[in-house]
Amino acid sequence: MRLDERVWAFVSKVPEGKVTTYGEIAKALGTKAFRAIGGALSRNPTPIVVPCHRVVKSNGGIGGFFGKKRLISKKRELLEKEGIRFKERSDGLYVDDFKRMLFRF
Repeated sequence: MRLDERVWAFVSKVPEGKVTTYGEIAKALGTKAFRAIGGALSRNPTPIVVPCHRVVKSNGGIGGFFGKKRLISKKRELLEKEGIRFKERSDGLYVDDFKRMLFRF
């Protein structure tokens, strides 16, 4: 199985109302290739089915969506529909109560 497919399989395990990080996925896959995880998510052929919107930065920052920062508002909308709340800081948008919202494999 290619790395992309392995990443998508793990992301599919993240339940609605939770988020995970690129680092958590990499750790579960036994790699330190965090950027490769992001690359795999940007090539996700079935968004929503493979809920890549549930993957955020290790500090709880919202990050991009499909490798594009301009789609952050769409990612935020999808997560808010699932009950995830955010706090705005001067340096960006962050998952509120990140530790409680974090899904670990």
